[in-house]
Amino acid sequence: MTIQFWFEFASTYSYPAAMRIEPLAAAHGVPIDWRPFLLGPIFASQGWNDSPFNLYPAKGHYMWRDLERRCNGYGLPLLRPSRFPRSGLLPARVALAAGGEPWLPAFVRSVYHANFAEDRNISERGVVAELLDKLGLPAAQILARSESEMAKEGLRAQAEEAQRLGIFGAPSFIVGGELFWGDDRLEDALGWHARYAG
Repeated sequence: MTIQFWFEFASTYSYPAAMRIEPLAAAHGVPIDWRPFLLGPIFASQGWNDSPFNLYPAKGHYMWRDLERRCNGYGLPLLRPSRFPRSGLLPARVALAAGGEPWLPAFVRSVYHANFAEDRNISERGVVAELLDKLGLPAAQILARSESEMAKEGLRAQAEEAQRLGIFGAPSFIVGGELFWGDDRLEDALGWHARYAG
């Protein structure tokens, strides 16, 4: 049984989760099902036209300080993006089009690092192409695949599936039908697998 990892490239707490999940899941012997999606449709269904961290300033202030503490504890670099949230549409399509390709986890980490450690605009085609190039991948071919109607429809279907599963934020983890939300619930999700789903 896998751990489904639902992540959004604009999501702050998805950053440390994406950087941590592979070694932790491997230590528990749990395969990862990488599930890129967009939070925009989910937020819109709740009447929000922006991140709740922008809509509620006190919550946003807390989140950035909390993220600083968490990243410091994990030894992860953090540079607050000059624009938040940035659109993760293009890299999400790339990640979805990648399917089970072995380079997917490295690509996901490179996008998060670009956004939250380098303050780069991950919605720009050139930035995403450079990240793919650095991984030794055929950027033009992958980007063309990610811009196909199939990839676009696939990402829409992914958002619908997230809503059907009751996902309301990112990162979210699903193990054996149980939903865990937040970077600080990653260990709980893996522990649940060990106790009940392994």
